[in-house]
Amino acid sequence: MSNDTLTITDNRTGQTYEIPVTHDTINAMDLRQIKVNPDDFGMLSYDPGFKNTASTKSAITYIDGGKGILRYRGYPIEQLAGKSNFLEVAYLVMFGELPTEDQYQKWSYDILHHTFLHENIKQLMDAFRHDAHPMGMFIATVAALSTYYPEARNIFNEKDRMKQIVRLIAKVPTIAAFSYRHSRGLPYVYPDNDLSYAGNFLSMLDKMTQVKYTPKPELEKALDVLFTLHVDHEQNCGTATMRVIGSSNTDPYSAMAGAAAALYGPLHGGANEAVLRMLMEIGDVKNVPAFVKGVKSRERLLMGFGHRVYKNYDPRARIIKKIADEVFEITGRNALLDIALELERIALEDDFFVQRSLYPNVDFYSGIIYQAMGFPVAMFPVLFAIPRTVGWLAQWIELLNDKEQKIARPRQIFLGEDERDYVPMSVR
Repeated sequence: MSNDTLTITDNRTGQTYEIPVTHDTINAMDLRQIKVNPDDFGMLSYDPGFKNTASTKSAITYIDGGKGILRYRGYPIEQLAGKSNFLEVAYLVMFGELPTEDQYQKWSYDILHHTFLHENIKQLMDAFRHDAHPMGMFIATVAALSTYYPEARNIFNEKDRMKQIVRLIAKVPTIAAFSYRHSRGLPYVYPDNDLSYAGNFLSMLDKMTQVKYTPKPELEKALDVLFTLHVDHEQNCGTATMRVIGSSNTDPYSAMAGAAAALYGPLHGGANEAVLRMLMEIGDVKNVPAFVKGVKSRERLLMGFGHRVYKNYDPRARIIKKIADEVFEITGRNALLDIALELERIALEDDFFVQRSLYPNVDFYSGIIYQAMGFPVAMFPVLFAIPRTVGWLAQWIELLNDKEQKIARPRQIFLGEDERDYVPMSVR
């Protein structure tokens, strides 16, 4: 008997099965051979929320939640956030290696010179109500792009596929900025290809009557780091959605609209908004002990602490905490920061939180920084979606190149009625 197997004994029948183990996993289809009767469908695994089910093999992002490790293509997030920039990291995540100088220059040129949207897109966005949520506008506009680029359906043509990748990474900041300007009743600002990726986004958000907009370097850098931290995060809800929709071989715009819709949810991309509202509810540092007492008695919810994956301090939260001071030197200190720091201090020292691995996650500080930079809370999930576009597309490419992948089609455990005869309405 091989050591790389799992032996299962079915106590219902006494039958023993030897299941191969690869990469510390078993193939779920191997469970199908476990049957009570020959006409049984076979054994299924039941895993709501996919908490312990691997649906793919990936080489993009590695997370060790117990040790607080996050790496893109093997590079620690701390190194990339400190030494690289967003477009360089985007190249790394897309293609697997850091670019050479020539590769980077071509990549960044292509991205920065595909930022303009078709003029008809403005008419589409103008059709939304003045108070439409920016994320709803973002999702709808990304989906609409598939009608402007019909060749996007040629997903197995590498040249056509790369065109869509460049277009999406380039155009999402423009869509996001237009959504923001629409919600403010302001005219749209066209991209400035002389600026950096983050700088151009700030220009499209804030430019008014200036002939040339010059972003504040500290804010430009902070936004670039925040984008880098959000590029990819393994098989989360939005990424899994991108893969599920992509498994039907649809175009990337349609798949990404679905991924962004998943991100729209308050349990996913809206989590930093919940943190902000919690801090505003606390209101003052002196109210933190009472709030913590309420959390421990299950009367209050602690937002921004704990994570499905991380059972240690989220490494992204450490990085964001460091850049917060640089941002506040420009914007002025956000009063909510003192509340957040005191809440973090108490939580990290209290056994109640330590024993439950409730450490600050990326959402705990990001919302405070975004608010300090002038973003309304409705823009928070949009700011998440811009950099995550890179991760979604990299995961989509990996899906298309994986010969083991099939169209997603989960099973269910049926608990409904057995067969019964139709009853006429007159006698019901």
